[in-house]
Amino acid sequence: MSKKDKTAPAEGEETEAKGGKKKLFLMLAVVLLAGAGAAYFFLFASSGEAEAEVELVSSGTYLPLEPVAVNLAGGGYLKIGVALEITEEGAAAGDGHGGGGVDGTKAADLIISTFSQAQPADVTGARDALKESLEAKIIEAYTDHDGVKAVMGIYYTEYVTQ
Repeated sequence: MSKKDKTAPAEGEETEAKGGKKKLFLMLAVVLLAGAGAAYFFLFASSGEAEAEVELVSSGTYLPLEPVAVNLAGGGYLKIGVALEITEEGAAAGDGHGGGGVDGTKAADLIISTFSQAQPADVTGARDALKESLEAKIIEAYTDHDGVKAVMGIYYTEYVTQ
């Protein structure tokens, strides 16, 4: 008969002890990585959002554009006048092209292209929706590549349909 040493662990017991340590180290690594990710998120990711939110401030300057007569898609016409509300950045930097102020030619082109596709029923019934669409297009057109907005809003100064 062979005698087994009672102090030596059995073959199955030895692998369980090594496997338990491996699991402990693996769990510890996962917890440390999760903690590092959470710390990064709370310390660095939230500060980027605060910097990205820049409140636009009106310079108190409005650029009235000459009224434009636009032929509507379904017949009839619209005479529309718009004033652009200029931001402080827009008043200080101009249009970003070295000019002395915001030029209204881009806005006039967007007015014509937006309203020439509209039906007479849209012009009378969906006036506010068309204004919101036009305002978004104009603000985007007057935003430079650095994200500085020169125009913050538009206002109708004339709106006549026939």
